[in-house]
Amino acid sequence: MTYQEAVRYIEKIPKFTKKHSLKHTKEFLKRLGKPGMDRKLIHVAGTNGKGSVCAYLQAILMAEGKRVGFFTSPHLVSVNERIRVDNVPIDDAWFVEVFNEVLEVSVQMEEEGWGHPSYFEFLFGMGMKAFAGTDVEYIILETGLGGRLDATNSIERPKLTIITSISLDHTELLGDTIEKIAAEKAGIIKRGVPVFFDGSAAAASEVIRRIAFENDAPCREISNHAYEIQEVTRKYIAFSRVNAYDKDVIIHVPMCGCYQAMNAQIALCAAEHLLSGEQKLHEERWQEAIASLRWEGRMERVAPHLVVDGAHNKGAIEAFVESMKALGESSGSVILFSAVRDKKYEQMIECLCSRLDVKAYVVTEVDDARRVPARELAQVFRRYTEKKVVCEAGLLEAIRAAEAQREGDGDVYCLGSLYLVGMIKTALCDLCK
Repeated sequence: MTYQEAVRYIEKIPKFTKKHSLKHTKEFLKRLGKPGMDRKLIHVAGTNGKGSVCAYLQAILMAEGKRVGFFTSPHLVSVNERIRVDNVPIDDAWFVEVFNEVLEVSVQMEEEGWGHPSYFEFLFGMGMKAFAGTDVEYIILETGLGGRLDATNSIERPKLTIITSISLDHTELLGDTIEKIAAEKAGIIKRGVPVFFDGSAAAASEVIRRIAFENDAPCREISNHAYEIQEVTRKYIAFSRVNAYDKDVIIHVPMCGCYQAMNAQIALCAAEHLLSGEQKLHEERWQEAIASLRWEGRMERVAPHLVVDGAHNKGAIEAFVESMKALGESSGSVILFSAVRDKKYEQMIECLCSRLDVKAYVVTEVDDARRVPARELAQVFRRYTEKKVVCEAGLLEAIRAAEAQREGDGDVYCLGSLYLVGMIKTALCDLCK
């Protein structure tokens, strides 16, 4: 099977199967030979920030000379992005190799009545097989949805669990309160395994502490008092860590989202725990690794005056607004927005309109069956703002319209959906060919 055929097969999986129980995933991994279970596993859940925390932690471990496998989702342009070794997506030939191994087991399970693994379960199996074929010491696993019932929670003994910021998202599946969602995320906590978590939200923190206590899991809460933001610019944020050892050390994160200080702080604390047994650490390399990190789709400047951000729920939009206010440069900027039907897009729009002073809003549509029509999004925006709202269903037309509305040094900020981020990056790649 060719690479293109393998990708087409994977894309069709949601049409003929569904998500399965952890018992199914454990059987799936058992038949694959329990790949990667002999490595040091770090399991990360959360509503927002989990991909960034994983990326920072990966960079720090690599700065110490460790080899790292990283399973992440979603992808923006290529499905290969989900399976990385030392932050390099596996190539097409390697992708096909592990695809064929996983396909053989999947077909066998279906024939025996177990059911074919779902889209995410299939890719998770591919990731673990790829990592097992290397000498990676660490494997970082980012949950897909929730935690307790996520396929990645089929692992039995991680080295560390991490829970990032929690807010309301996927409420139809995870629950309609912060406490319920926190309980689902905290489902990754394992007996006796340390858990590090973002302590910004009191309601979520109380749930995580309780579940950690019930599982005799050492618990490290990281609050927003653990760091101080020193500077916010369009290109980076600078923060210092509030402790006796690092109070004079300034960490530079090459993204302007203020929330990235917490994400980097969590990763630094996690790395200190994981590497505590090493004879010598090179913390100056950690600073360099974080400062040089490029994590796509997170306040990423992809062209002059064009910034993409994956914010796609109210909590992430609130964090985006906080960063914009810290920059203090929004008056000449334009928001380019799109969303899918199963997101609470009206809450996101209300937050943007009530808390930001931008020049205009432009709405467009993502290339997905769940897309919200641009006209419908425009109607919602007009309920909450008197600023100009431009409706362009086509992406390139929307970008041109946003650029036409932008003033002075203002930027065009594209958000509301990771599908939108992926479409923009794909379009830019096509233009460069």
